[in-house]
Formats: sequence, C-alpha cells, structure tokens
Amino acid sequence: MSATEAPSLPLCSSCRKPIDPHEHAVKFPCPNCGKVIIWRCEICRELAKPYACPSCGFTGP
Repeated sequence: MSATEAPSLPLCSSCRKPIDPHEHAVKFPCPNCGKVIIWRCEICRELAKPYACPSCGFTGP
C-alpha cells in the first residue's frame, strides 16, 4: 500500500456494506470451517440477516 492509498474497510458478510471502525460490529471465524473471518455490521446483527461463508457455504442467522 502506498502513502496515498486509504486502508480498505472490512465488508459485512450479509449486506456487503463497509464497516466503520467505530461501529458495533463483530468478527468471528466461520463456525463450520474456521477458514474465513465473518464480519457482521450492527444492523445485520440486530435484524438477524443471513450470511454465508464463501469457503464452505455454511449459512448463519
């Protein structure tokens, strides 16, 4: 990354929205395979929107 590039923000695994560093989001390894970090934004957590692991296809609440 060069000095002029901004660091990229993680994306919510449900809605694909960039997650702000000050947001009440969570990250955790896939409960099934553990190979991928799942990110959940505050809104998707509250609404229990589904997510899918891109590695194994596991779907969660």
